[in-house]
Amino acid sequence: MNIFGKTAIVTPLAGTTPSLTARIQEQAIFLASASPRRHELLKQMAIAHDVLHVPATPGEDEPLLPGEHPASYVKRTARDKAERALAHLHTSSLPPRPILTADTTVMMGSQILGKASTGDDVRKALAALAGQAHQVHTAIVLAWNNRFYEDVSITNVIMKPLSQDEIEWYVRSGEGIGKAGAYGIQGLASAFVESISGSYSGVMGLPLFETCRLLARAYSASD
Repeated sequence: MNIFGKTAIVTPLAGTTPSLTARIQEQAIFLASASPRRHELLKQMAIAHDVLHVPATPGEDEPLLPGEHPASYVKRTARDKAERALAHLHTSSLPPRPILTADTTVMMGSQILGKASTGDDVRKALAALAGQAHQVHTAIVLAWNNRFYEDVSITNVIMKPLSQDEIEWYVRSGEGIGKAGAYGIQGLASAFVESISGSYSGVMGLPLFETCRLLARAYSASD
């Protein structure tokens, strides 16, 4: 089997058999996300995919509904992305394939720390996160064969206390721009993370265990 120019070694993925793993890695899916990190994570697992570019919905992050749990929130927003991607696919000339979407939200209590747009956003977010525990919720949705398969990972992260100099250094790096919670755990901000309990790849934006398990569920149901 040759994927991305390399011969992939087929080892069973989460919740799969070797034959199901081979199918997951060979049957190309659409990743409806502009995130390079999600693309790289799928590539890391040798899951064949193409990026589906779906016009973004203008406006700020979707707010929490009254009484809505953060896990329910990210599942709802990831489902919205899947529905938009499916509608976009139906109006295109592209072949039908499974569509994978994801949404990541950083929560401190009931407060959403959305994607940072400016250096000042990064500065404020890091000041809030410094020395505190927060949760990273990442929901994934797979649209396939007129069904939506959903899963969510919840990861607890503790960030060390940060000096103003450390915050300004990170702001100048530009790394936090465009990231949920204004930091990237796989980059320079890894030096700020005191502990993590849960899915490292989920904090990056795509929990790999849950993603493989979701693909296995969808393909098993279609047999």
